[in-house]
Amino acid sequence: MIQTTCIGAYPKPEFVALPDWFTTPEGTDTRDPTKWWADAMAAMGNDAERIISEGVAEVIADQEHAGIDIPTDGEVPRENYIHYHCRHLEGIDFSNLTEKSLRNGAYAARLPTIRAPVRALDPFLKHDWRRAQKLTRRPVKITMPGPMTIGDTTADAYYDGPRRRGADLADALNKEVLNLAAAGCQYIQIDEPLFARKPADAIDFGFDHLERAFHKCPAGVVRTVHMCCGYPDRLDSTDYPKADRQSYMDLAGAIEDSSIDAVSLEDAHRYNDLKLLEQFERTSVILGVVAIAKSEVEPVEAIRDRLQAALMHIDPERLVAAPDCGLGLLGRDLARQKLNHLCEAAHTCG
Repeated sequence: MIQTTCIGAYPKPEFVALPDWFTTPEGTDTRDPTKWWADAMAAMGNDAERIISEGVAEVIADQEHAGIDIPTDGEVPRENYIHYHCRHLEGIDFSNLTEKSLRNGAYAARLPTIRAPVRALDPFLKHDWRRAQKLTRRPVKITMPGPMTIGDTTADAYYDGPRRRGADLADALNKEVLNLAAAGCQYIQIDEPLFARKPADAIDFGFDHLERAFHKCPAGVVRTVHMCCGYPDRLDSTDYPKADRQSYMDLAGAIEDSSIDAVSLEDAHRYNDLKLLEQFERTSVILGVVAIAKSEVEPVEAIRDRLQAALMHIDPERLVAAPDCGLGLLGRDLARQKLNHLCEAAHTCG
């Protein structure tokens, strides 16, 4: 039996009237990934916490019913996995957005702007974790964006480069990491898809910032890093920018030498050479075995076969089955079907 987890995002229940970048007409390449969130929160008024809590309850229930061993809160309160966190950082301006070209000019977006030193405000993820954890006996994983990814998806009008900016962001993330750990959260995941797209920068300074973000994280907390290859703009899109296939191999040594306990790698959208897994003698691998942007539901047998092939290269206790990335593009029906097949395959494998 192989353990299972989700990565982060899950389709919001319809009654949670918060915009996110999965449901805009332009998809995740929207020009306004964060503009409307505050107004939508205000519109819910005093009912916001109750509505979000009920949404999280449905998301947790879907994952439990499928058999997910380590669920997430589905990132239900978030407009996307990056900017929700940035709203809780001092020095980032959400009132005056700046247009910035992204994905090497693939599209442009109006983004929050760093205008002063970035610092953590009052801790907030502990509340999100407790809200989810009280709904299940399974350990809930909480996610946050990494320094490189925040830097790429904000406009910077203050820092002179990514090193000092990343160090300050890492210090702010570290406060959340330590607060989560003190509250009892066992699984903390930092999302750094930029590592796969820019492996040279990741090796140059990105891993140093990750270590800073996890600094003094106590034993017993699984330090997890997610390194997907990039969201598509919409479901069943085939022509969109992806990280180079070689990136994971380029990063493997630095991952193994770091304090990361588990690394999440995308495999379903585009198969890796599974000899990659042999690079990890200590690190656990969360392997993406269902695609998050294809409406085709992978057969249980196909998922099981891929996991069996992976087990030729890594010990079963260090392999975790998961989707490639967040499930927000799929809608709940497809998400549930894919998770059901994922769990059946993983729990009958080995």
